[in-house]
Amino acid sequence: MAQSSSPISGVAERYARSLFELAQESNSVAKVESDLDKFDSMLSGSDDLDRLIKSPVFSSEDQLKAISAVADKAGIKGLAGNFLRVVAANRRLFAVPGMIRAFRSIAAEQRGETTAEVTTAHALTAAQQTELKAALKSVAGKDVAISVTVDPSLLGGLVVKMGSRQIDTSLKTKLNSLKLALKEVG
Repeated sequence: MAQSSSPISGVAERYARSLFELAQESNSVAKVESDLDKFDSMLSGSDDLDRLIKSPVFSSEDQLKAISAVADKAGIKGLAGNFLRVVAANRRLFAVPGMIRAFRSIAAEQRGETTAEVTTAHALTAAQQTELKAALKSVAGKDVAISVTVDPSLLGGLVVKMGSRQIDTSLKTKLNSLKLALKEVG
C-alpha cells in the first residue's frame, strides 16, 4: 500500500492494518467490515455524530461514553466495537473515516479485489451498483469493491476514484467546464 504524507492517513492506515490483522486472526474480517460499514453509514447520516468525532472540545471520556452508547445501540459488538472504543480512548476518532476506508482497501486487496470510491448525485439501486461493478471490473481486470457516497451537489452523474485514476462524469463538472469555456470566448 502506498504511503501517504498526511499524518491522518498514516494514523488511519496503522490502525486499520492492526484491526485487519486482529480480524484475520479471529476469522472475522467480514463481520468487522460489516460493522464498520454500519458505523460509516451512521456517521454520514448524523451531523451530531460527525461533530462528536471531529470536535476537539469533547474530552476522551465523553467521546468514549458516546461511542460506547452508539456502538451498543447499533449492535456493533466484538472486535469492531472494541476498536471504536480504543480509538475514542486514544483521541483518534477524527481519523475513523480514513481508518474505515483503509480497512476496506486492505480487506479488498486480501480478497484479490481493488477498491473504488464512487460519489453519486443520487443513491444507486442494487442493479446500478452491480452494473457499475461489472464496468469497473472490465477496466481494472479484477473484481472491484465499491464504496458509494451521495453528494447532491453533483446534480447528476458520478465521480469514480480507483487507485490513481479518477473518472468524473458529473453534471456539475461539465457545467463548470462549459462556464469556463464561455468565459474564455466572451
